[in-house]
Amino acid sequence: MMKKILYIEDDPEIGSWVVEELEQRGFAVKWLMSGEGADKEGRNHDLVILDVMLPGLDGFTVGQRLKKESPQIPVFMLSARSAVDDKLQGLQFADDYLTKPFHPDELAARVEVLLRRSGSVPSNTVILGHIRVNLSENTVRDDRTGEEIKLTGKQYQILMYFLRHPNQILMKEQIYEAVWGEPYIEGDKTLLVHIRHLREKLELNPGSPEIVETIRGLGYRVKQ
Repeated sequence: MMKKILYIEDDPEIGSWVVEELEQRGFAVKWLMSGEGADKEGRNHDLVILDVMLPGLDGFTVGQRLKKESPQIPVFMLSARSAVDDKLQGLQFADDYLTKPFHPDELAARVEVLLRRSGSVPSNTVILGHIRVNLSENTVRDDRTGEEIKLTGKQYQILMYFLRHPNQILMKEQIYEAVWGEPYIEGDKTLLVHIRHLREKLELNPGSPEIVETIRGLGYRVKQ
């Protein structure tokens, strides 16, 4: 059955491009150019894609109303604003957040992941963007290709520690002592190196990580 997407974007050039890309991939898309009435319209769709910068009601307000009206429907935020504060504000209610400009393949992959997550994803599976972690098989796969991502033992232990503490900001001392089993020595770069290599395997853009987030001055976080 064709999945229905409600898309809210006031830029006609971006909007027509995104609609075309999604329809080519088999989605039924309804495009609104403002957020007026979107909270009621959302209940008739499987997923909502929402731009932050809208005329009248801004995307954050529209998204919060959508979630209040239909909490089970995934909300996917798009924004030209890459500031951490904007992302954190969006992710308080949204299920994913993508910064413009973006590639259509990445948009489609994330949409498919959100639709699977909101449907029948097995309880032994964790979805992190385009990454699928099977806890029973101890495997990590790229959902775009289906290929397994090979992690070292320490990389996998670090990822598992994040998954046992979803949405929590974890200090580097906590992670190091949990994974290595010994006291952290200030200035030790071991964990930083391992997280860099982990990001190189997991992130679409390791230089701008969206799975293993850096919370400046505090530590790291993986949102689920």
